[in-house]
Amino acid sequence: MSSSSVRVTNYPAIKNAPLIGLAEGNGSFNNYHLAALVVVIPYILKSFLPIVKYGGFKTYLFMFLLTGAPTAVGYWAFNSIYGARRNEKVALPGKDIEEYITINDPELKKVYKGKEKMPMQLFHDSYFDGKVDFNGDVLDILEQRHDWAKMNFTLELFKYVFTVFLPEVIVHSQSQDEEQVRGHYDRGDDFYEWFLGPRMIYTSGVVLDLDVEESLEQLQDNKLAIVCSKLDLKPTDKLLDIGCGWGTLVAYAAKNFGCDATGVTLAKNQTKFGTDRIAENGVSADKARILCCDYREIPTGTKYDKIVSLEMAEHVGVRRYSQFLAEVYDLLEDDGVFVFQVAGIRPSWQYEDLIWGLFMNKYIFPGADASCSLGWVINKLEGAGFEIKNVDVLGVHYSATIYRWYKNWVSNKEKVIAKYGDRWYRVWVFFLAYSTITSRQGGASVFQITMHKNLNAYHRIQGVPNHASIHVKLDKEPSLVE
Repeated sequence: MSSSSVRVTNYPAIKNAPLIGLAEGNGSFNNYHLAALVVVIPYILKSFLPIVKYGGFKTYLFMFLLTGAPTAVGYWAFNSIYGARRNEKVALPGKDIEEYITINDPELKKVYKGKEKMPMQLFHDSYFDGKVDFNGDVLDILEQRHDWAKMNFTLELFKYVFTVFLPEVIVHSQSQDEEQVRGHYDRGDDFYEWFLGPRMIYTSGVVLDLDVEESLEQLQDNKLAIVCSKLDLKPTDKLLDIGCGWGTLVAYAAKNFGCDATGVTLAKNQTKFGTDRIAENGVSADKARILCCDYREIPTGTKYDKIVSLEMAEHVGVRRYSQFLAEVYDLLEDDGVFVFQVAGIRPSWQYEDLIWGLFMNKYIFPGADASCSLGWVINKLEGAGFEIKNVDVLGVHYSATIYRWYKNWVSNKEKVIAKYGDRWYRVWVFFLAYSTITSRQGGASVFQITMHKNLNAYHRIQGVPNHASIHVKLDKEPSLVE
């Protein structure tokens, strides 16, 4: 089919996709079909297999339990391999795989050549081990991934889901969270500074001008100002930042608004860095501080006027999400404001989205299984007793942010390899490149939600002045309808 109906963009604010980078992937899946197979297959097997065919309903239940998981695995695998793309408005070039990647491993080279595409999971694992390489810039080659990689569920992915991902979702103990967070964020401040830059903010910035390539620092400064505006910070406020990272928002809020600010993180390195940053910015220790503790250990004797949590709740996990929100509710004053930023995936997923999500869980953010759809998050927030005031979807802003992280990381390649080795460089350059794409095309996004307690006595009218999304700047005065 012609690609003429799909247009490309050329905005300085983001890394714009080439036409092939706008190709849709396979999202073939039907819950009803899967349910029917899970119910019918044990009945069919029971009907003709020796011995069990003489059994009754209990025998059927036994066969149902025995075949349920294999049937589900088979259905997912079949659809991921043979399902059709969402649409074919973007025609793939159909080049040989050698045009895009170089396979160094002899065994892999025997299988994947010419038009035979490599499963994405196999590719990234092989790339991290040095068995394959990109023929050019990592991001540029990944933009063309649908022409050389296939997004199918491999046995390795199923093994990870059943032996690691699901058990961690079920358990999500405090010790597990502590081990995973510290193992990740205490790697070394220099490791993170080499892509985050001087602001040391590991969350999405905000683009304010799509016709200008704002710096990474400007994107983050935009975000800090917006968050503080949504919180409507006052000098008399007590502010709590749950999952404060390196403490930049805590220092910024205390320095610019004079509020009493407390940050919470599990990472020891972040605690020291944030404490030093507060002091370096001339904020006294009695006005701002960083606590090194789990969110479950936040002292309960203090109520906070304003609470913020930026991309920390993913680590809380699906199982403990409601408990976490209930604790936030109890920490917040009845007339307080809560700004909550969380990453999530689109509910109308493609297999590429799921494979990317499992890669992120395994290599980048272990234990961060609560990256869910916006609808799921809103239901949880409302169930905890909050009323939603405003939702901003920042996916493309994240793409702009991560693209700048990517460029920083590539520019510091020699430093990273010298201290942490080639494998760590490869894992992170793949992560940053792919995340630039995923957040731009909607496979993953980030939601910034402003809310308060849903109480009769809350004075909602006072929130009108900083309800930013309803204050529209018109290009010209409209002609009114008489």
